[in-house]
Amino acid sequence: MNQKKIYTGLNDREVADSRRKYGENLLTPPRQTPLWLRFLRKFKDPLVIILIVAGFFSICISFYEHYGLDEGAEVFFEPVGIFVAIFLATGMAFFFEEKANRAFAVLNQVDDDEPVEVIRNGNTTKIAKRNVVVGDVVLLNTGAEVPADGVLLEATALHVDESSLTGEPVCRKSTHREDFDKEATFPTDHVLRGTKVMEGHGVFRVEKVGDSTENGKVFVASQIDNSVKTPLTEQLERLSRLVTRASYAIAAVILIARLAMFFLSCDFSWIHFLQYLLDSVMICVTLIVVAVPEGLPMAVTLSLAYSMRRMLKTSNLVRKMHACETMGATTVICTDKTGTLTQNQMRVHEMEIDCTTAEHQALAWEGIAVNSTASLDFSDPRHPTVLGNPTEGALLLWLHDQGCDYRQLRAGAEVIDELPFSTERKCMGTLVRSARLPGKTILYIKGATDIIRHDCTSVMGNRSWDEIGARLLAWQNQAMRTLGFACMILPEDFGISMQEGAISKILDSMKERQCGLVFQGIVAIADPVRKEVPAAVRECLDAGIDVKIVTGDTPGTAKEIGRQVGLWTEKDNDSSVITGPEFEALSDDKLARRVGSLKIIARARPMDKRRLVEALQAQNEVVAVTGDGTNDAPALKAAHVGLSMGDGTSVAKEASDITIIDNSFRSIGRAVMWGRSLYQNIQRFILFQMTVNVAACLIVLAGALIGTQSPLTVTQMLWVNLIMDTFAAIALASLPPLESVMHDKPRDRHAFIITPSMNRQIIGVGGFFFALLLGLLYLLEYASVSSMSGLLAWHGGGKRELTNHELSLFFTVFVMLQFWNMFNARAFATGRSAFHFKGCGGFGMIALMVFVGQVFIVQFGGRMFNVTPLSLADWFAIIASTSFVLWIGELVRLFGRKRRSLWQ
Repeated sequence: MNQKKIYTGLNDREVADSRRKYGENLLTPPRQTPLWLRFLRKFKDPLVIILIVAGFFSICISFYEHYGLDEGAEVFFEPVGIFVAIFLATGMAFFFEEKANRAFAVLNQVDDDEPVEVIRNGNTTKIAKRNVVVGDVVLLNTGAEVPADGVLLEATALHVDESSLTGEPVCRKSTHREDFDKEATFPTDHVLRGTKVMEGHGVFRVEKVGDSTENGKVFVASQIDNSVKTPLTEQLERLSRLVTRASYAIAAVILIARLAMFFLSCDFSWIHFLQYLLDSVMICVTLIVVAVPEGLPMAVTLSLAYSMRRMLKTSNLVRKMHACETMGATTVICTDKTGTLTQNQMRVHEMEIDCTTAEHQALAWEGIAVNSTASLDFSDPRHPTVLGNPTEGALLLWLHDQGCDYRQLRAGAEVIDELPFSTERKCMGTLVRSARLPGKTILYIKGATDIIRHDCTSVMGNRSWDEIGARLLAWQNQAMRTLGFACMILPEDFGISMQEGAISKILDSMKERQCGLVFQGIVAIADPVRKEVPAAVRECLDAGIDVKIVTGDTPGTAKEIGRQVGLWTEKDNDSSVITGPEFEALSDDKLARRVGSLKIIARARPMDKRRLVEALQAQNEVVAVTGDGTNDAPALKAAHVGLSMGDGTSVAKEASDITIIDNSFRSIGRAVMWGRSLYQNIQRFILFQMTVNVAACLIVLAGALIGTQSPLTVTQMLWVNLIMDTFAAIALASLPPLESVMHDKPRDRHAFIITPSMNRQIIGVGGFFFALLLGLLYLLEYASVSSMSGLLAWHGGGKRELTNHELSLFFTVFVMLQFWNMFNARAFATGRSAFHFKGCGGFGMIALMVFVGQVFIVQFGGRMFNVTPLSLADWFAIIASTSFVLWIGELVRLFGRKRRSLWQ
């Protein structure tokens, strides 16, 4: 037998002393790779290595030219510029990836902040897991994760999953020596950090924390899994392979063409050939560096990091990064009711329990107090808060409102056995030696009225079952949760051993003994719909996402909630709702035909939810599932995205991908919006980068084929690559989400990331840039141009070499075309002007950095970047003449908006 005790726990001074002596409940993270080594790893890319080797040989030739041929020190400028550009590009990439990693690192701290129920200063309260100290008295309930190692003080039907340490999925725990398993890896009366309570409840005293725990001894810090291959990463890999092959082919053609042009020339010497060969190799390799979208992983990483950080502000704590993107492709949301659609602030609406006599009242109040796993936190005596199950907590609050202290009732009753609640049983029981009725052994039962009535032989107050049923139906039609209470005073000669397991034997023997429970009464507990939920559900429905309610409540309650949130309408009929037993009875073929039309599954059991998810996935749906209990874990793991609730169990959170901190359905809609916007941001980056790729590859190829010198040098192309892969990735990946994406239908998760409209823009704009630049190259090649205004007075002459000033004009025009096109890419698929900067301050700052960087390089880059300073007039002329790219884009978007408005 288990005598209930009142524990006082540690006081504040004892907590401080324990923390000083034994330390905090934190695991020391593993030693990280040094920062300098992580930086050097950025140079492992084969293309970067080739550039470095080529740059080294270029320096060697420069030494020969300087010391052997007596040329000036300016021969060192270009090879030094190559190394500066390489270090700048890799350094910027390293900096922003480190910044993204720091954003992810916060997720590793989530587990340490999980709330734990402890008793301190004689009061039950919640503290962060990290704040647990040796000597703390900790309460364990079903679904909780054990926060530290300790010895059990109480254990009721307690089963713990120790697979994380021993491989044993379920171990029975007990405080009775006769139940100890001598062959167990760890003592039967001990619980260990990191293990999970699968059933029952208990109380234990902490003996070890942090690194001293068994979990700490074998701890290997978990890292965020960035290797999950989502539809997005698969599409990006496909795109990378396509562009890589094309760029290698173009580079090979350029190399062959340049070598052919060299051999056709009359001036041949081995030193010049070697220099020319190195220049050609570096141009080809640099072109590949520019063309290959190595910035895509950074764009995805930065987009995810930005989204994860900003989603936290909308109460979405992303635990697995791929969930950000997958939420954007969601087509079905299977949501639970309590706490997600409703406020999860359970309060007794009406209590109809017989208290007409002192004995009946004693039975009622003691039953509510002892037959419960919830507790109240009296940190604020005027407003106690519920710890544990909200429904049971509502009953304790009702008892508190009656002026009764449930703690005294619990302390006075001697608990013999407990029958924990389960979704299959739908009731719970406690067998006690009563303090309110001395000398009496009483069995208290609480649960679904339609379940426990079968074990009742009488009703207190002489009410009829028809009357009780009608009252229950009226409450359920108002979306209230209902419970029934029953009890049985056992005669002294009942003939069953009063020990653990006695309740099951009593219930099994009732029919044989022709005795049963006495039904005490019923209660209605209200949990109103959250105010923001109807609009949030409507938003998801308008976005083409089906919403299905999966709940353990009755069909009447579920339909009423569905009606209040706007999911259940007058057009719906009984074919859209099904109960758990009916759902289980459906064959796979029938379920496949019916699953799309289902809106509500009532009286659902754990495996019903998982089967629903798998049936929807078989129909090619992308499924998101919400859940807060241990029983929801199978469905959360099976879903494409599992969404646990902020006050859910540790098991549910462990199985989920995203934790909804405020438990609100509105936050789920925000997650979908972020996912869709993230996907569009990546598309914008690809649109911008591929347009530059087309223009750069074609212009360098054309230069090689027509026999001119390369219009873009190695250092200039590396600067262009820095703009594309780093700055553009940051600028376009950090754009804020658009609510307009919630008016679109879910995207096809198998569709290629480059849409037909993107294809048209990439080929059209990239080809136009190439034609424009080729024409400019021709003008510069066949005339002496000293300023942009000189192009207006152009007169063709004989072919000649391009001057550094002309190359500076060409390089700046090339960059400014891409600069203005970055604004067009930003406005892609927004339906807005490119000048709409609300919430886009980061984009504006980065655009300014690109422009200032270009000015700095041209004005001060000199031989390092093969440029000469331009006049102020040239800058104004280039900015004005290239800005037509943006103005044309604005006109196209304006006419597009007008055309859409006419059709609407």
